[in-house]
Amino acid sequence: MNAHSGPLRILVVDDEPAILRFLRASLASQGYVVTIATDARTALGTVRTGAVDLVILDLGLPDEDGLDVIRSIRKDCASLPIIVLSSRDHESAKVAALDLGADDYVTKPFGVDELLARIRAAQRHRLQQEGEKPLFRCGDLAVDLVSRVVLVRDEEIKLSPREYEVLRLMIAHAGKVLTHRFMLREIWGGDADVQNLRIHIRALRQKIEAEPERPRHILTETGVGYRLRAPD
Repeated sequence: MNAHSGPLRILVVDDEPAILRFLRASLASQGYVVTIATDARTALGTVRTGAVDLVILDLGLPDEDGLDVIRSIRKDCASLPIIVLSSRDHESAKVAALDLGADDYVTKPFGVDELLARIRAAQRHRLQQEGEKPLFRCGDLAVDLVSRVVLVRDEEIKLSPREYEVLRLMIAHAGKVLTHRFMLREIWGGDADVQNLRIHIRALRQKIEAEPERPRHILTETGVGYRLRAPD
């Protein structure tokens, strides 16, 4: 996907007229350029033109399941942000969408402020993917990805090699929900269980969070996975 310097171009894919009217008005009021598609065929055709910077996608489309649309987009556009906006609120649907490459999942009914925040996070993640910086900063957390130095409140924190791998993976996808399955595959090659991942997340929180029981950096997406808060 080529960089675009103008207003963010958002493709909204949904077949509910009321949702489309609401999203068009809400997103346009923020300065976004909004294009509408009511079916998968139109959506994929619009994506292929290259005139899209982010997709908001409902899973229940009249001609094709939204999961198949995610799969099709990812074949050609590895970094195009996709935010699923769906009434399917069970964990298996969220995990399936995220494992196929969606950046985020918002359940209907939703608040526009939450959706706008997810859009900003998805954009930050895309920009990070396209030009990763050697220094990550978010609040009181700073990580030098070249020297592998982790600072919390300006003090160096020692991580185990595996703890650093977990943190490094989350930094590479800051702001994006990472499923348990994805993290286990990327870090352990799939040869581990979720409990092992939870142990490392708990250890990381003890070292980098001011209040580990009320984390501000490593956030839990219940039943799905984890998200590292993106830089402000």
